[in-house]
Amino acid sequence: MLFVCYPKCTTCQKAKAWLEGRGLAFDVRDIKTDRPTEAELRQWHERSGLPLKRFFNTSGLQYKALGLKDKLPQMSEDEQFALLSTDGMLVKRPILVGDGFVLVGFKESEWEARLG
Repeated sequence: MLFVCYPKCTTCQKAKAWLEGRGLAFDVRDIKTDRPTEAELRQWHERSGLPLKRFFNTSGLQYKALGLKDKLPQMSEDEQFALLSTDGMLVKRPILVGDGFVLVGFKESEWEARLG
């Protein structure tokens, strides 16, 4: 599995500890220094089954500074993917990519249901 996170994020730290506590193997990728590409984001979005808005870090400073709350509804999907790929801090984290699934954000109940 691929665990995409921001190491300083407390939610990411909790999710990583949750994975380690279950003895699950995963590779770690820093979302800030190795941000997801547009192609990866498109693939993850498709596999997640989630609305694209869920991939935005709506509580992040960048999201607020760019006024995305008001701009996103008018943006095309292509524009949203392009924007997400420009800055890893715009992307909701952590993201867990596994065989046949993508989990966005850390909700323990969702992760438990998927990974047991």
